[in-house]
Amino acid sequence: MQAAAMLAPDPIAVLIQSGQHREAVAACARTHHTILGRLCMALLASPADADEAVQETLLRAHRAMATYRGEGSVKAWLCGIARHVCAHVLETRRRGREVLELVPSDGEARDAFETRRRARVIRDALERLKPTEREALVLRYVADLSHREIAVACGLDEQAVRKRISRALARLRTVLPTEEME
Repeated sequence: MQAAAMLAPDPIAVLIQSGQHREAVAACARTHHTILGRLCMALLASPADADEAVQETLLRAHRAMATYRGEGSVKAWLCGIARHVCAHVLETRRRGREVLELVPSDGEARDAFETRRRARVIRDALERLKPTEREALVLRYVADLSHREIAVACGLDEQAVRKRISRALARLRTVLPTEEME
């Protein structure tokens, strides 16, 4: 028996293909909300914008379910929608808008400040990458998509995705301070 024949179909894909779109979007929210939130946060660097982008992603997915073709995983399909939503947010975001970050109170662990500082350094380094390279890294390491899933989400071939991620990692090594790489 072939490996593909032994795999059980994705229950969300089954819901979509059977026309149970309301149940499918609810299942998408339950199953993929966290990964979509991480992806949107990594691309937008704003918790409020990321939350709105996740909601918009789920709304767009619901509207597009009638045309869902089932190429790749549902997760990759949702991440592809999310990246388009985030690109739209970034295009329309007003210049100069600053992202507010809360400083931990004295009662919070001191590591919280260090964690936020490191996150800012990494975000700044990611900002210095080409948008296509940044997007590939975020899809790979934040959304945890495979190279094949990224190819589907971005409309590229798998080899192009591998090259894009490789170039992005090499460039990231040149722009990230040495102490942050350890």
